[in-house]
Amino acid sequence: MSARKEGAALVGAGAVACAACCAGPIVGFLAAIGLGTATGFALFGVAAVVVGALAVAVVLVRRRRRRAQACAATVPPTEVPVTLLAGPGFSARPVSPLRSTGPGSPTA
Repeated sequence: MSARKEGAALVGAGAVACAACCAGPIVGFLAAIGLGTATGFALFGVAAVVVGALAVAVVLVRRRRRRAQACAATVPPTEVPVTLLAGPGFSARPVSPLRSTGPGSPTA
């Protein structure tokens, strides 16, 4: 055999030995990277859903409170006496809906 073929055989045997010896840790490292990626994806996905749900809840509660405050009466309603005054040109008799008898009307 020539020196060149012996060197190539030695390199080939080294490559086979390396592949046999290091294949397990390399595959394990790649599997750990894959599991880490899957775990991170799931963890941050769930965290994003939780944060989104909390944000929606906060917005809905704020809207409901604002709407309740806008509709709430600030002063409770009370009864107030009303006095109707009749002045010149006004009468206490019922008025026809088709005719006006107030001041400035043509029939007054």
